Amino acid sequence: MNRPKKITSILLLCLMSQFVGFAQEKPKEQSGKTESSPQTPRSSIAPPFEFGLLEDTPVRIKLARNISSKDAKVGDKVDFNVVEDVAVKDVVVIRQGAMAIATVTKAKPKARLGRSGKLDINIDYVQLATGEKVPLRAVKGGSGGTRTTAMTTGIVAAGILFFPAAPLFLFMKGKNIQIAKGTEVTAYVSADTQLDRAKFAAVDTELAASTVSAPTSAVSITSIPAAADITIDDKFVGTTPSVVQLPAGEHRIVVTKSGYKAWERSLTVSPSGSVNLNVELEKLP
Repeated sequence: MNRPKKITSILLLCLMSQFVGFAQEKPKEQSGKTESSPQTPRSSIAPPFEFGLLEDTPVRIKLARNISSKDAKVGDKVDFNVVEDVAVKDVVVIRQGAMAIATVTKAKPKARLGRSGKLDINIDYVQLATGEKVPLRAVKGGSGGTRTTAMTTGIVAAGILFFPAAPLFLFMKGKNIQIAKGTEVTAYVSADTQLDRAKFAAVDTELAASTVSAPTSAVSITSIPAAADITIDDKFVGTTPSVVQLPAGEHRIVVTKSGYKAWERSLTVSPSGSVNLNVELEKLP
């Protein structure tokens, strides 16, 4: 009667001893893996492409128009212009004057009891010489450093306080936040981006040929309300108010803003002329 119980006890003891042995050996295996696989610093890793933009490449941009918390709306596009060329292996991939786009993510005008307005802007992308887009962010983060002190010094001097926690966060105390046209900030390429060198060579050839072509005309486009998107010949070119250089000929101009009916017109541009378009958008019911 007692023999089966003794056999069962022996089997249980054997199983428990095997489990304990396995549990003691497992940390050693994990420890061995950790020691044999140290992390390689990112700075020592070669880029995964022969030609392209590396993460954290700085891009200096300046605000293309005045912006205020008084009339800015969430979702408004805010255009910047690139301050200087960005080159890769002596090939200019981002040209001076190229467009960079940000989006208003929070906008509140001044309130009662002395409460100041709020204005948050998220930097989105910059346009390459080929017309392609490369995402940007506000802080240098790929190598682990945010350069907070240097950034804060430069941006406070320009009247903007920059918080590394947000992609691009503009905040000032006062009645209403007023950020002047021409205010400069530095954004950074958000990830390693492979590029096609042949495309940029083709653009350079086209640009050289265009310098001997017919002159362009200046088309000034404003809207009520402001900060509306401008599309010309199915290509987004910025937000109102803007001045766009167009070659002679017929062009399709569309002005849109969330909550308003789209405005559209075909415009024939004369060589070396100038055109002023004042667009009053109709609010949707």
